[in-house]
Amino acid sequence: MVKDNEEQKREKLLDTFETEEDVLSLSLRPSSLNDFVGQRKLKENLIIAIKAAKKRGEGLEHILFSGPPGLGKTTLAHIIANEMGTKVTATSGPAIERAGDLIGILTNLSEGDILFIDEIHRLSKVVEEFIYPAMENFQIDFIIDKGPYAKTIKFNLKKFTLVGATTRSGLLTPPLRGRFGMFFHLDFYEPEELVEIIKRSASVLGIHIDEEGALEVAKRARGTPRIANRLLRRVRDWSEVKADGKINKDTTEKALNSQGIDSVGLDAIDRKVIQSIMDFYNGGPVGIESLAATLNEEVDTIVDVVEPFLLKIGLLKRTPRGRELTPLAYEHMRISQKSDRSREK
Repeated sequence: MVKDNEEQKREKLLDTFETEEDVLSLSLRPSSLNDFVGQRKLKENLIIAIKAAKKRGEGLEHILFSGPPGLGKTTLAHIIANEMGTKVTATSGPAIERAGDLIGILTNLSEGDILFIDEIHRLSKVVEEFIYPAMENFQIDFIIDKGPYAKTIKFNLKKFTLVGATTRSGLLTPPLRGRFGMFFHLDFYEPEELVEIIKRSASVLGIHIDEEGALEVAKRARGTPRIANRLLRRVRDWSEVKADGKINKDTTEKALNSQGIDSVGLDAIDRKVIQSIMDFYNGGPVGIESLAATLNEEVDTIVDVVEPFLLKIGLLKRTPRGRELTPLAYEHMRISQKSDRSREK
C-alpha cells in the first residue's frame, strides 16, 4: 500500500530530528533517571515532579531544557517518557515549517505523551503562535475557507507534555517561555562524572578500558557526554588497529593526539578560532560577525559549538566590544605548539 504525501511528509518531519550520531548513541542512552549521571539538582527536581504527577494521575507540566549541545536534553526527554510510561514523539524547530505540519503531530498524540521539540527557539513565528493554545488549553484552532466564508474550528487534543530544548534560551520569546511550567539548565559535566559515563558506555560496547584511560578521555571530552562517547569509539578504533584492543592512558593519548584533540579537548576548529583572534585581532576584542567572516564559518557554529567551552575553561571572554582572549589562551597555545613540535621530532 502506497503512503499518501501527507503521511510521508509527517514521517520525514519526525525522522529528520535524528542524526547519524544520535542513532549510534541510542544504545548508550540511559533509560531511567537512576542511570542518568550528573546534573544532580535537575535529577532531584525531575524525580519529585514525576512522582507527584503519577500520584495525582496527571501528566507533567511542559518542560524547557536549556544548555550547550550534547549534555543530555534529548536523553532526558526519552527518560521522562519512560518514567511516565508514555510515548515520546521527537522533532525539531526548523523541521516544522508551517502550522499545518504541527497539526498532524499534535492530533496523533495520546494522553500523557511527550512531544519533544529540539532547538525550539527556531520555531517560526506562525508555528509558535499556533502552539500557544495547544500548550495552554490543549486545543488548536484552524481556519477553513477564506474571506467572508472563513470559519474557525476548535479541535480538542489529548493532554500531552511539551518538552522543549534550546541551546540559546535568550532567543525564546517571552510568551513561549511563559507557557512552560518547569525550567532546567544543563551545565558541563565534571571529569569524574564523565568517567562514570565512559565506563558505562564501554561496558555496553564491550570495550576494555582502565580507570586512567577513561579519565584521559573524560579530560578531553569538553565536559560533554556526547563527545565523550564519540571519543571513546575513536579510541576503540585506534586501539584495535594499532594496539591490542585494550585501552589505557598511553593508548588514549596517542589515539586522541592523532585525531587532533589536545590535552584539554580543543580540536582544530577551536585552535583556529583562538589563533585567528591572536593573529588578526591582536587578542581582541572582535565582533562575532567579523570573526565568523575571517574564519569562513557560520556565526551559529562559533556561538553554539565553539564558544561555550572556551568561555567555560577561561580561554575566551565576552566584553561589550566583542570576544577577547585571556592570558590562559596564550599559555595554552604555547604549550600546544611545543607539544606539536615535540611529536613531529
